[in-house]
Amino acid sequence: MREPEGLYELTPAAEDVPLGLPLVAGLTGFADAGGTVAQLTEYFERTVAPVPVAVFDNDRLLDYRARRPVIEFEEDHITSFTPARLVLSLAKDEIGRPFLLLTGYEPDFGWEGFTAALLGLVERWGVSSTTWVQSVPMPVPHTRPLQVTVGGTRQDLIDSMSAWRPTTRVPANVLHLVEFRLAEQGHEVAEFVLLVPHYLADTELPAAAAKGLEAVSAATGLLFPIDALRDASRDFLARVDEQVGGNEELGGLVRALEERHDAYMAGNPVRSPLTDDEGEVPSADELAAELEKFLAIRRSHDEEA
Repeated sequence: MREPEGLYELTPAAEDVPLGLPLVAGLTGFADAGGTVAQLTEYFERTVAPVPVAVFDNDRLLDYRARRPVIEFEEDHITSFTPARLVLSLAKDEIGRPFLLLTGYEPDFGWEGFTAALLGLVERWGVSSTTWVQSVPMPVPHTRPLQVTVGGTRQDLIDSMSAWRPTTRVPANVLHLVEFRLAEQGHEVAEFVLLVPHYLADTELPAAAAKGLEAVSAATGLLFPIDALRDASRDFLARVDEQVGGNEELGGLVRALEERHDAYMAGNPVRSPLTDDEGEVPSADELAAELEKFLAIRRSHDEEA
């Protein structure tokens, strides 16, 4: 059936959604440092057996020219046409506990309508909590555990997990609007912003996906196997360390980031974990240029695998 809002269509599986489930969300398309949301989307597709319950209307929400569909072409004809999808699914964690999962693209159009439609689904199924993940590039060192900024209405998570609490103005994600509207209604909502080393922001960072899953587990109690991601992260960071160790200038820049990070985490009176007392940070271009060889080696290894 097509809902009156016209923005989504319920599938037959919608009849089987239990009431009171947590909702987990992550949408691609904006500031996905370390490929965090992209990795989580792929992870969930492989591991939690998502069954679509509401499929959103691309023609109302998607700019096809910005994110063009993919076709497959064989010799003289098209064999498939695969557009992007924005889907709310019913999924299960490692021990079979159900939850709702929102994945896909960030809408290009109709943010207010999309938010109203999603909040209608939250009300329809009595969603118990909403948790979402995003990531941003920051001048922090890869040699320290990834930190998060926590927003929303979950003061327990803010107190226990939020390493940096800025007062700032930044471009919004559509899920910021969803969070804002949910909070206005007294809904339980948690936003996790992963602070990814800016010089690794354009790579696929396994540690970011693992940290995102840990954050979701902390907010919801859901369990996800992450040993494979941790193993991949150790291998990835070992190769980064090797590259850093072979370049004196790059090593000095990383040590400067470490000093600022450690000073902030120890509670010293610095402005933030990202800057020194003068507000200066190492250039992302400097770090990125030095890591170019490493990334080329990594791509070569991936192609050989």
